[in-house]
Amino acid sequence: MKTDKKSILFALLAVLFWSTVGSAFKLTLNFLNYTQILLFASFVAVIFLGGMLLISGRLADLKQASLKEVGLSALMGFINPFAYYLILLKAYSLLQAQEAVVLNYIWPMILVLLSIPVLKQRISFLNIIALSISFLGTLVIATGGRLSTLTFSNPLGTGLALLSALFWASYWLLNMKDKREASIKLFLNFGFGFLYALIYTLLTKQWVWPGFEGSIGAIYIGLFEMGITFVIWLKALKYAENTAKVSNLIYLSPFISLIFVSIFVGEKIMFSTITGLALIISGILMQYFIDLKFSNLGRGTEGG
Repeated sequence: MKTDKKSILFALLAVLFWSTVGSAFKLTLNFLNYTQILLFASFVAVIFLGGMLLISGRLADLKQASLKEVGLSALMGFINPFAYYLILLKAYSLLQAQEAVVLNYIWPMILVLLSIPVLKQRISFLNIIALSISFLGTLVIATGGRLSTLTFSNPLGTGLALLSALFWASYWLLNMKDKREASIKLFLNFGFGFLYALIYTLLTKQWVWPGFEGSIGAIYIGLFEMGITFVIWLKALKYAENTAKVSNLIYLSPFISLIFVSIFVGEKIMFSTITGLALIISGILMQYFIDLKFSNLGRGTEGG
């Protein structure tokens, strides 16, 4: 099989797994609270990622990590998985799954805004239009389509879903600058994230032994949201001849997620959710083509 076909297959498999997780979050919240899900799922992810290092013979490489690298993982582990999933899972407990799924996909546009002060990138009028389109999509979802009154169905849940997207975009920016081998830094990041989750759970006195249903949900989330799927996605990028083409497949995920939410959670997908999602993705794609156009113009100028 050609490497590019392998890349597409791995990417589609990762997208399929990630698309199930919104439903898994909502269903598992029937048996565990958001803090407990984070604790047990991150533990499963650490065990899986550690096992992958052991099988690949890279576990000894952890000894070579410098104090600076350990410190960076301590910071990144706080952002993701600890803060990101703690906030996101709390949002899922307050919102319908379809709302939380879609609102979380505003993160690429938040990334654009963060890139202005962090990466010193300029923003054009077309960038502002793209951002406005995606922002309009979040308003449509948050108000249930009632834009004229701006009545929010759940302001706290909406705010938390958008805050989780801010944490994910921040993590993504840090990850761009972190040139360590992916499996090593993932294990260290999740190791610190689990430690933070354990401390938080004990301090807030939320420790419980999960029952059968809660355990199944936490194991599924730990593997298919935090563990196996990241490994599959990295393989997709490794085999890709064009990483941009593969990366764009991730935008299939919210649409597939809504199908799973309808089937497994039993939510009736609202017209406002579909409209809001269409606007958010339209803004993201517009932003992508703006960046692509200007990067091509830059290469043309350099070539001349």
